[in-house]
Parts: sequence; C-alpha cells; structure tokens
Amino acid sequence: MGKQKKKKKMPLRMCLGCEKMKPKREMIRVVRTPDKQVTIDLTGKKSGRGAYVCPDEECINMAIKNKRLEKSLSCSIPEGLAGELKNGE
Repeated sequence: MGKQKKKKKMPLRMCLGCEKMKPKREMIRVVRTPDKQVTIDLTGKKSGRGAYVCPDEECINMAIKNKRLEKSLSCSIPEGLAGELKNGE
C-alpha cells in the first residue's frame, strides 16, 4: 500500500448572520484593529479582533440588525460599513 496524501484542513468560521459554519475563504472578515478602527479585511491578515459574515446581503443585514457584529467586536459599527459589506468593498 502506498502512502496517502493528507488533505489540508480548511479552517471553518461561523457566519454572524446565518450562524452556519463555512470555509473561512468564502466569508468576509470584519476586523477591529488595536486602535479601535472597524474595517473590512480582504486579506484576512490584519491584526485585531475579527468576525466573519457571508457575502450574502441577507446575512449581512441579520448580523447588523441583531447586533451580532457589535457584540463580537465589542464596539459600535460605523453606519457606512453595512453598505461597504453589501458592495463587497
């Protein structure tokens, strides 16, 4: 018998909107930086507290409406961030 190659595990994260576990790369990361700025992290490498949401408008609305994003990041969310998330910026 030959050696089997191990598949690399894909890290999973929970969406704050639909609360389903999905691969990290399919999600949008919102980060609260050490200087208390809340931004979208397209690279997934910015330092700070991160939270994940699906790139689906319904999930984004649920995460903001139910204040899950605020609770996860422990700070208030700027009003313009919802629009940025929906536009995929």
